[in-house]
Amino acid sequence: MPKPLEFYTAEKSKFEQKLISIKKKLAVSSTIRLFLFVAIIISVYFFFGNFQIIVPIAVLGIALFIYLIVRHTNLQYQKDFTNKLIAINTTEIEVLEGNFLSLDEGKEFINPKHVYSYDIDLFGKGSFFQYTNRTVTNEGKTTFAEQLTLNDITHIKEKQNGIQELAALAKWRQEFSAIASLVKVQHPAQDIVNWIHHYKSVFPNFISFLPKIFSIISLLLTALVIFNFIVYHFLVGWFFVGLAIAAFYLKKVNKIYADADKAKDTFKQYHILLDKIEGITFNSKILKEQQFAIQTEKEKASLIFKKFSTFLDALDQRNNMIMGVIGNGFFLRDLQQVYHIEQWINSYGSKVENWFKVIAFFDAQNAMANFAFNHPNYVYPKINADGKVISAQELGHPLLKAVNRVDNDFSIDNQQFFIITGANMAGKSTFLRTVSLSIVMANIGMPVCAEKFEYSPIKLITSMRTSDSLADDESYFFSELKRLKFIVEEIKSERYFIILDEILKGTNSTDKAIGSKKFVQKLVASNSTGIIATHDLSLCEIEKELSEIKNYYFDAEIINDELHFDYQLKTGICKNMNASFLLKKMEIV
Repeated sequence: MPKPLEFYTAEKSKFEQKLISIKKKLAVSSTIRLFLFVAIIISVYFFFGNFQIIVPIAVLGIALFIYLIVRHTNLQYQKDFTNKLIAINTTEIEVLEGNFLSLDEGKEFINPKHVYSYDIDLFGKGSFFQYTNRTVTNEGKTTFAEQLTLNDITHIKEKQNGIQELAALAKWRQEFSAIASLVKVQHPAQDIVNWIHHYKSVFPNFISFLPKIFSIISLLLTALVIFNFIVYHFLVGWFFVGLAIAAFYLKKVNKIYADADKAKDTFKQYHILLDKIEGITFNSKILKEQQFAIQTEKEKASLIFKKFSTFLDALDQRNNMIMGVIGNGFFLRDLQQVYHIEQWINSYGSKVENWFKVIAFFDAQNAMANFAFNHPNYVYPKINADGKVISAQELGHPLLKAVNRVDNDFSIDNQQFFIITGANMAGKSTFLRTVSLSIVMANIGMPVCAEKFEYSPIKLITSMRTSDSLADDESYFFSELKRLKFIVEEIKSERYFIILDEILKGTNSTDKAIGSKKFVQKLVASNSTGIIATHDLSLCEIEKELSEIKNYYFDAEIINDELHFDYQLKTGICKNMNASFLLKKMEIV
């Protein structure tokens, strides 16, 4: 696998050169179209009245002009597609250089009541989501957020294999993202799914053949008028009959048009993405299962989506004066299109949601695979169901730059509880978030920031950041008690890795010490596993009473009147605190 920075730099350069070539072709194309248009006008002028020459010139000229328009449109798409690929590679280069704070923060997923996401800064400014998310569809973004917060410990090996396989397909992933980003979708896919699921046919059965019969009669009458078998009044009268029929169903057509208009861009985007998924062979079980989910007996799902997209586009043409008036007056065009739309919904409406989910899955999976590709030195956790809960070497936080990051070895047995003390800013909270995030990443199949990582899959639950609620008339202390109560209830039925940071902060020190000790004893009695960070050194005394408790600390030293941290996890109890020193150093006291 190529080095990420070298790959992105080379790809960006390649697409920049390609873009120059496409722009030249577009300029030539525009010039040729202009000359052709002028040539047609001049030819018509010189040969005006000579229909034997004008008609062939007009027909060939118009045909060639249409071909050039189609070719120009394709070149324009290639230009837009290439621009997207340049932007994708530019973003990855910037992220690898540490510049990612302009990306989507995922604020809408912030949930203080979630079992861990709020505590470990999973969403928001500078979050793991902001660093990792590369989804392009709204549904893919939501699916990725759901994966991060699901707390699911099943099928981890299959998840790892899927991410590994996609990580190696960097060009495919980029093309998938570029295709998706070329169509701007305004309406959520779920709204469209709901419309399709709840749609009831409102047009009578004879609509299936009425437009066809009406069109045949229109063409026949037109021929009879041309050859002077009937006067044109019959054709005009028939035209108004068509408009009257169209007007009779106008209200129903307008209703389905309004709903279809919301779905138009989504199906235009998704049929291309489905084709992209169908056009590759996967080996991992999880990716093959998703591919199988969009297979049908007769046609590819991408072609089925493309058909519907075509029907929706055709109905949209009713806004064109010629299509709207002439098309309905002679061919009942609106009724033709709504019939096709209703037939499609009746045939495939039950499968749409599942196909949308497959696209969202791959969009989310691409984000995780992109992260794996960007960090080739990270390791996929080895599952050891009967061993230690976590055994890690050189474990670090992925959002910290490697040159500044201090990694730690960390190993904890089942039903062990670590109490971590340390001076302010010594690294306790960062370490707690490092362990927490590594568990989340491991559970969803992503590689973790470590040299070695073995673990027994386990769910995560935390209490690290509690706030009061004026809206709910809750004090800080009561909010924290509710959180601890929630944890106690959860661990009764599920196996969790528990991470706590300075519990019972909302009460006095004596009460806090007594309450914290009793709570830790309760956790140990429940055979739980986890970590608690605290400034309360008296809590460390529990190690003498309970063999399950182990004390660790992060240290701080004052050297030459300056504070120094090594951010290394050590066995024992912290003796050096720094609050008084910092108050004096910053001239607060």
